[in-house]
Amino acid sequence: MTLKTILLGACSVLALATMASAETLTVATVNNGDMIRMQKLTEDFTAKNPDIQVEWVTLEENVLRERVTTDIATKGGQYDVMTIGTYEVPIWAKQEWLLPLDNLGADYDAADIIPAIAGGLSVDGKLYAAPFYGESSFIMYRKDLMEKAGLTMPDAPTWEFVADAARKMTDRSTEINGICLRGKAGWGENMAFLTAMSNSFGARWFDEEWKPQFDQAEWKNTLQFYVDLMKDAGPVGASSNGFNENLALFQQGKCGMWIDATVAASFVSNPKDSTVADKVGYALAPDTGLGKRGNWLWAWSLAVPAGTQKAEAAQKFVSWATGKAYLDLVASKEGWANVPPGTRSSLYANPEYQKAAPFAKMTLDSINAADPTKPTVKPVPYVGVQFVAIPEFQGLGTTVGQLFSAALAGQMSVDDALKQAQDVSTATMTEGGYIQ
Repeated sequence: MTLKTILLGACSVLALATMASAETLTVATVNNGDMIRMQKLTEDFTAKNPDIQVEWVTLEENVLRERVTTDIATKGGQYDVMTIGTYEVPIWAKQEWLLPLDNLGADYDAADIIPAIAGGLSVDGKLYAAPFYGESSFIMYRKDLMEKAGLTMPDAPTWEFVADAARKMTDRSTEINGICLRGKAGWGENMAFLTAMSNSFGARWFDEEWKPQFDQAEWKNTLQFYVDLMKDAGPVGASSNGFNENLALFQQGKCGMWIDATVAASFVSNPKDSTVADKVGYALAPDTGLGKRGNWLWAWSLAVPAGTQKAEAAQKFVSWATGKAYLDLVASKEGWANVPPGTRSSLYANPEYQKAAPFAKMTLDSINAADPTKPTVKPVPYVGVQFVAIPEFQGLGTTVGQLFSAALAGQMSVDDALKQAQDVSTATMTEGGYIQ
């Protein structure tokens, strides 16, 4: 046996021993573009942490929420790192279902996280989830189609302008829809959009006594406006469309406007994926002149469930995926325009990012304009812009979303959808002890 053979054999044994002793983290995440990109870059993490392997569970948004909620509530222990949102963090942290992220490393720089985003992920001053990307929502529109319609998009348009523009931009003969909006049922799908929209119409889920408000004129105005607009200028089958479906439509040149997450800007402006990349403009979410715009505040974030047996390794992964160095890594591979947005102040002060991302300032302005503590025109007892931060909202929001999706599909009238929403909300709040 030669020395070379002996050495190769020893190296193989060592490699096998290292793999056998490595911890395997199971990470649950959503099938959005930024998360898929993170999976492709995982080798950077494992190279720096050879004693840790990563196993991915990638799910559609509604399925992810259902799975991680069930797992953490039942202490199932399937996942070591969970992708969750701004809604879950304060509720789950108070239930002691999440570990505080107090071991992210000396160079993590938590103070660099945008205050509005950090505040939504903290309880009693402790960070319980680290933002992978933060977002508000705004208008993405086709500048060429807007010009063809003889219109100029204001930086801060009204819903009246948007509706008029959408109808003028629609051309059914060429499959161009004037506007694409979420219709897929789910508290984080169509109800994220519709709740934010309703805020700008003066609506609210509950009054100060927790009484449901779907029987009020503001909600009727919101839902009727939405259904009529989508009927006149939206895509066929819109009641099945969520974020990913509308992204695909916009990238294919089939939407004149799309009001959705600011994070989508890097995808619609990327010439590798978008056929209209050089034709996209951006504007703030619309209003009706009441002082609130129809934009939300959200962060898809990484959290460590209290039941994991691999907390130290899990926090190392969270630190890697949400740290400054990860932004540099993505920039080196994909360009600055494609780094996860909305989390760190330093990113928006970076001249390279400002140059590469024409949507940067509009994104930051939208994030800073959303106020979860005062989300509506009239006072409310809850926190949350596009959701109500109570445990019951996840189920209730999805039920109401199903009703409103049915109204969009023409399976029931707007009035019937609102009446049933009022009834189910009243029953839920009574059962929860919020109202008598």
